[in-house]
Amino acid sequence: MKRALLFTFTLFVIASLFGCASSKNSPQEEKQKKENSQHTIESDEEIVTHLIKDFGSKLQNVSLQAPKDLLNKSIEENYADFVTPTLLGEWMKNPQKAPGRKLSSPWPDRIEILSIEESAKNAFEVKGEVIEITSVEKVNGGIAGKQPISLMVEKINERWLINKVTLQSSDESNSIVYENTQYGFNFLLPYSWKEYKILTETWEGMGIEGPQSGKIVETGPLITIRHPKWTIQNPRQDIPILIFTLSQWNSLQQEEFHIGAAPVGPSELGRNSSYVFALPARYNYAFPTGYKEVEEILQNKPLHPF
Repeated sequence: MKRALLFTFTLFVIASLFGCASSKNSPQEEKQKKENSQHTIESDEEIVTHLIKDFGSKLQNVSLQAPKDLLNKSIEENYADFVTPTLLGEWMKNPQKAPGRKLSSPWPDRIEILSIEESAKNAFEVKGEVIEITSVEKVNGGIAGKQPISLMVEKINERWLINKVTLQSSDESNSIVYENTQYGFNFLLPYSWKEYKILTETWEGMGIEGPQSGKIVETGPLITIRHPKWTIQNPRQDIPILIFTLSQWNSLQQEEFHIGAAPVGPSELGRNSSYVFALPARYNYAFPTGYKEVEEILQNKPLHPF
């Protein structure tokens, strides 16, 4: 009897040890598990980007021409997961203020993001465009229309939600976008600049001290956005954009070279991981026609790097 009990106990211990050993991951498995976990962690900006794109895909489902009761139901079904309860309540009270499908065609297909900027702790301002298409664009690709949109996103109870949406109608400003894929930036322009021209030149940086003083030591692209009404007889104010590599910009800040005769250097408009975009000093020293309009454009921070 004792031998039987001892044999049973021994089997129980062996089974327990085997179970513990089999449940424990190998070092390689633990490492892979940790790496997979790290890959699933997204930054706040990435989460906000997904939120806006998912929200944009729902716009076509909300027909603003539907009766109010059906429209309210559609707003709740499509937008509740993306916006704050306060904003959802505002749209339910006044559905015509909600974004959605105004006509059978064209219809809103998506939101293309132009910029994402952190406006405060746990808050982002997103600027973009609602891209509209018809059945033709759905088959062949392309865009039937664009509508500027601005969204405020806030983190509430560990969830990112949209708490404000501002849509501009075509009659308000209908901004256009100059996109430079070579250096990685967008530049927002008023609709009156629709047929703008792009001039590409080269800036020159002159040495300040030593044997290189007065000699060209650095060069880089100078992109000029020109108003469509510019003529030789009546020149208008251009929008010049100096493009520096990060090392060139650092050298300029350390006064290793200078650009032009102005006592002050260029002012930064924005930067990405490779380049700094800057406005030349005294770019509007002659005060040509349209210089005030350009000043207003620049005050709205129109350059958005990507």
